[in-house]
Amino acid sequence: MSQPVKATRTQRNRSNSSDGGESAGSRRAAAQRLTMRRKLAAAAMELFATQGYEATTVDEIAARAGVARRTFFRHFRSKEEAIFPDHDDTLVRAAAVLDAAPPHENPLDTVCRGIKEVMRMYAASPAVSVERYRLTREVPALREREIASVARYERLFTRYLLGHFDEGAHHDGDDDPLLAEVAASAVVTAHNHVLRRWLRARGEGDVEAQLDHAFAIVRETFGTGIGAGRPTPGRPAASVSSAGEEEDVVVMVARTDAPLNEVMRTIERALKR
Repeated sequence: MSQPVKATRTQRNRSNSSDGGESAGSRRAAAQRLTMRRKLAAAAMELFATQGYEATTVDEIAARAGVARRTFFRHFRSKEEAIFPDHDDTLVRAAAVLDAAPPHENPLDTVCRGIKEVMRMYAASPAVSVERYRLTREVPALREREIASVARYERLFTRYLLGHFDEGAHHDGDDDPLLAEVAASAVVTAHNHVLRRWLRARGEGDVEAQLDHAFAIVRETFGTGIGAGRPTPGRPAASVSSAGEEEDVVVMVARTDAPLNEVMRTIERALKR
């Protein structure tokens, strides 16, 4: 009778490595990449502040960071891009928040949680954020780069909100697509308003509490639209029944989170019976 074969230590190590080694290696590579990007960004900001943006070259930034010119261009396409080292990673984290959202969460709440990743990026290094804000106010090229970065978040959130209404059920007079785009812009605008106010205060104050207050205003304005409370499969948003054959009475049962336009359409259909 054959005996079970015991795995050698080498075989076990190889197995463990194949199970989690790739993801661990990817995380290490991502961390090293971000560390280098931040190092280059710090060098760029220091040179911009001391000798001016126009007078600073990519070669000087690379030399100040202690790396070769080609290393700079592996991480950034231009010198104005260099002082925004975290936006790519923050965009990924914001997208992950959207992807992992609970199925019954109001999409607008999800977007508000997603953009908090951007605020946390700035709040993690207040002094750096304040200096970067000063530079972007003074240098048009940096300001344009910042605007381009903000537009990426706005597109991400607009796509998410548009994905939470049923385009196949769209009809004349249904403003869900408009609400999705306006609401996404409102969330980004609220975030940027609070962020600028915090930066002008030199990074002092409870910025997350200020952000929550701004989001409450956005939710009050847009929270009943863009698919909030869309019916789950097998669970209608509202239902109606006749109270009796001789009376023109309609009894309606609706979820408290049902969108008003759905409720009104249900009533309208019932009255036409």
